[in-house]
Amino acid sequence: RFIAHVLIDGKEEKVHVKNTGRCRELLIPHARVILAESPNPNRKTRYSLIAVYKNQVLVNIDSQVPNTVIWDALKDNKIAGFNDTKLLKREVTFGQSRFDLYFETASGQKGFVEVKGVTLEEEGMAMFPDAPTQRGTKHIREMIQAVEMGYQGYIIFLVQMKGVKSFTPNRRMDENFSTALREAEKAGVKILVFDANVTPHDITLGERIEYHLD
Repeated sequence: RFIAHVLIDGKEEKVHVKNTGRCRELLIPHARVILAESPNPNRKTRYSLIAVYKNQVLVNIDSQVPNTVIWDALKDNKIAGFNDTKLLKREVTFGQSRFDLYFETASGQKGFVEVKGVTLEEEGMAMFPDAPTQRGTKHIREMIQAVEMGYQGYIIFLVQMKGVKSFTPNRRMDENFSTALREAEKAGVKILVFDANVTPHDITLGERIEYHLD
């Protein structure tokens, strides 16, 4: 699941794939990819596959990157609604879940942020997930509970590429996740979707894009 065979200067090498999804439309024969070399000489795989070109568009597939991108954007006040944030923490537990970010505002409001990285795109429509995710659905249910208890709740989808027009949950892949996301919005959870600026060397927050839940 997490291994790809990549030709580097004509020599085949096993590399680690830093993504927990399927990426079936991305990791296809002859796809051009970006690798990161590990500083650990004792690791079984020397490289990690972190991005892939799809129709000349570079798509980041490193599952760990979206959290860092959103963290940096919040720190730099690049996301509207978080301008008076005075405290920001990573990986904070609530109930049976551990949300990606916790924040407090100068006015005393407390809240949680859950970040989802999106790599699936079809004809300009970005979709999540690309594989069933019981964990993702569980996080949404917990976020609804947090909002009902008075916390602010955000679910931020980072589409790890440029060129998408809108976002929708992938109901064909995971009906439960899609239903939970719609219920979360009705319960007051705020949903934000951004695309990303992706280069072979870095990835940063892009523009906000529209979404459709039905």
